[in-house]
Amino acid sequence: MSSTRIAIAGAGQAGLHLALGLQQGGCAVTLVAARTPDQVRTGPVLSTQLMYGPALALERAAGLDLWDDRTPPIPGVTFAIADPGGSRPPLTIAGSLDEPARSVDQRLKTARWLELFEERGGTVQYRTLDPAGLDALARGHDLTVVATGHGSLARIFPRDAAHSPFDGPRRRLAVVYVHGAAPHPTTPAGTLRMYAFPDAGEYFVIPALTLSGPCTIVLWEAVPGGPFDRWQDRPSPQEVLDRTRELLRTHCPEEADLLAGAEPTDAGAALTGAITPVVRHPVAPVGADGRAVLGMADAVVLNDPLTGQGANNAARSAAHYLRAVLDRGEGPFDRAWMEATFASYWERARHIDAFTRMLLTRPLPDHVQRVIAAAAERPDLAHRYVNGFADPVGYRDWLMDPAGAEAVLGVTGEGRSGPAAG
Repeated sequence: MSSTRIAIAGAGQAGLHLALGLQQGGCAVTLVAARTPDQVRTGPVLSTQLMYGPALALERAAGLDLWDDRTPPIPGVTFAIADPGGSRPPLTIAGSLDEPARSVDQRLKTARWLELFEERGGTVQYRTLDPAGLDALARGHDLTVVATGHGSLARIFPRDAAHSPFDGPRRRLAVVYVHGAAPHPTTPAGTLRMYAFPDAGEYFVIPALTLSGPCTIVLWEAVPGGPFDRWQDRPSPQEVLDRTRELLRTHCPEEADLLAGAEPTDAGAALTGAITPVVRHPVAPVGADGRAVLGMADAVVLNDPLTGQGANNAARSAAHYLRAVLDRGEGPFDRAWMEATFASYWERARHIDAFTRMLLTRPLPDHVQRVIAAAAERPDLAHRYVNGFADPVGYRDWLMDPAGAEAVLGVTGEGRSGPAAG
């Protein structure tokens, strides 16, 4: 493979994982990155990047698990779902994870991976690419992969209307990384906590590792126009934290108390915005001759962070594309190969996409409401539901299927109905 020239546009979780793997596989890789490692480290946070066991295993297999000994393990998850009428206590689902999850600040991760790629002899071009620049890049390589889901490059891939039902964001997002958050008094140490509020959105508390050490990530998923939708003026990290305290004092006082002594981890500790979930066709022509380029990860399957699948999908996509390239041998990276490579990835990713879209839509299917309600009363079902987030493909056989859900429930009408956790 040493004569195979591959270009990757985008130096995030997916692009760097793929670039480092191809480099180890003997390919000549050119990586185009918008920012240097130092610029990444000193810039704003990029995401919440919660990663579950199967995706972490892909990083370990690639030798990219550089922070396991310093990252707080997340041994379990607790979902608290408010009663729509406000007359009953929250419905609570709690379960331990079969493998601990972890969250490493992507500024820390991608900056170091970028340095590692260069230390191993990789070529990095630090610049911003537009479609014309992508055309010039593609002309000098046997395969060009677009690994960024933002800006003009992602838009070159046509929207797949059959799998893209949303015409706008389903949530408006705000995240801030903090030091000094107190532990929850009644949940096991390190537990990820999520609170769902009907017609308002969700609030998450996630243990993580940032540039300055262990921290806590707080994330709002606000229904547009609802009471949590307070982030469109691009507030500073301190402003996000202050508004978080205000919202929690009204909607979840116990969590407000835990942030009494908290402060942002750094000047770039906040991120706000909104995502319109979309699936795009994976191959796009560039330039006058229509040379094909291949999209991956967020460039072609962009999910809302509600189910915490973004970084996991990036790792899965990188591992899948890496194997497809290395298995290609001396064969051409033509449109047919590109279409087949994405199709085999999509065969699994479509179930994750469908699960995330379902949890963004109200009302939830009746059988899903019944399963979630029953999980609040049955530890075995809570364990199964919580661990499904690690690989949502498994939901297709029970949570996403009315007959499968009925078999899991065992009896009709079991449990109390309520909104889903996400």
